[in-house]
Amino acid sequence: MDPPPHAREGREGADDAQRRIAFRFGLSAESRAAALLIAKGYRILARRFRTPLGEIDIVARRRGVLVFVEVKARDSFDTAAEAIGKRQQSRIIAAAQLWLAGHPEDAVRDMRFDVVLVVPGCVPRHLPAAFDASA
Repeated sequence: MDPPPHAREGREGADDAQRRIAFRFGLSAESRAAALLIAKGYRILARRFRTPLGEIDIVARRRGVLVFVEVKARDSFDTAAEAIGKRQQSRIIAAAQLWLAGHPEDAVRDMRFDVVLVVPGCVPRHLPAAFDASA
């Protein structure tokens, strides 16, 4: 038996509220990651680069190296690191290929895929070359 309509609306409202909280948490994590990268001398070229194939949280450059950065925010560094699976890596790599197609001047640069792990109350951890496109 289905719950009454008002009960479903309350549950959907709670789901929407959770999504909004998660979205804001993600934006905050991306901002913290971008600040860390800027402090390390990176120039942020784009944030939240969206494509039909996937999204890149941050595209940056430092000393001629183009860097595609995935930001993961979780309750611990271990769970944040574990959240980046092969499927997600493939989506990021596909999105990076679309970035390069739209920015052919970047195709001649060295490039890599970094990860920034963000945990509440801790300084974010930057993992350069966390994975590569040949994997």
